[in-house]
Amino acid sequence: MKLVTAVIKPFKLEEVREALSGLGVSGITVTEVKGFGRQKGHTELYRGAEYTVDFLPKTKLEIGVDDGQLDEVVNTIISTAQTGKIGDGKIFVTELVNAIRIRTGEAGAEAL
Repeated sequence: MKLVTAVIKPFKLEEVREALSGLGVSGITVTEVKGFGRQKGHTELYRGAEYTVDFLPKTKLEIGVDDGQLDEVVNTIISTAQTGKIGDGKIFVTELVNAIRIRTGEAGAEAL
């Protein structure tokens, strides 16, 4: 099992969710986060005063997937979240040692 963590632009969330649902992904944890990468924020004007926005709003998705579904999930996130502009985000894949469904006690891939 793997844990796929994707940081994407917020307006792409619904499109990515629908695409993953089409693959049969049954659960996604979504968190609103802030951060920056190569774009390093930007400057904005508010009531005539210029200020720097260091951290930009992002959306973080966490998805537990079975090893056989990993490539399909990653490729789907890339194709749906990509705009071709800086700040599209990143995907991190880590080993998932175990998953346990609290309600039933199911463990492993059955808990996903």
